[in-house]
Amino acid sequence: MATTMLANLIDPQVLADVVDSKLIDYIRFAPLAEIDDTLEGRPGDTLTLPSFLYIGAASDVSEAVAMVPVSLNASSVSVTIKEAGKAVEISDSAILSGYGDPVEEIAKQLVVGMADKIDIDFLATCASISSAMTWTTAASTSAITPVTVGDSLELFGEDVDGVKALLCSPKLYAKIRKTTDWLPASEMSAEALIRGAVGEIHGCQVIVTNRLKGASDLVENAYIVKPGALRNIIKRNSLMEADRDILRRVNVYTITKHYATYLYDASKAIKLAVHA
Repeated sequence: MATTMLANLIDPQVLADVVDSKLIDYIRFAPLAEIDDTLEGRPGDTLTLPSFLYIGAASDVSEAVAMVPVSLNASSVSVTIKEAGKAVEISDSAILSGYGDPVEEIAKQLVVGMADKIDIDFLATCASISSAMTWTTAASTSAITPVTVGDSLELFGEDVDGVKALLCSPKLYAKIRKTTDWLPASEMSAEALIRGAVGEIHGCQVIVTNRLKGASDLVENAYIVKPGALRNIIKRNSLMEADRDILRRVNVYTITKHYATYLYDASKAIKLAVHA
């Protein structure tokens, strides 16, 4: 009969194959981002990405008259891979005497913690949206309102249609749901883009997050984001490891991931900001 050892209660090699599939389920803003694994298994930790500018619409031409070529212009952005991780230590006594299954709970929370970190980075990426796609409200006059949300959509230009998410604070949500333009989740015009969408306003599915909670109504940001605006660059998928200190009789479980988040398509994201 095989004996189950404490060090075998979490098998990192087995979990390695399923952690990232579970991770996607826990990353709240994953539907807004594309995954790019082109750096996986390649040397280097920096990726230079092109951002091409639109050449403009075609124009009328006359017979036998030469067309004038235009240049294709592009800018670039450098994205540096970073490492994120979390570790938990638990004693033999805690494992053997604790209620429930503490080791299984550790494995679950390590995955949830990594997903939470990636969501934090996605919001930090949204904060870098350029001034060209930022709708600014003066703090001296007013805060972000449901009207602000509707007015800001003009920044999308003719590409205003399509599914999009409004990432907002609980305070802004409280104001939004009191307006006549508010649609509860049960009446949304499209299937929920992100798990936890509470409703819709001006065609934007509303996602509430405490991470956007400002010090007051006049100190806050909100974001309107379309799918594909963000990108998650993966250098190395999640790695779960286990180790044991036989002198102290404790077990250590860790998770690490090498990745980066960045704004892939700036034309698909709007920043609503209040400035003093």
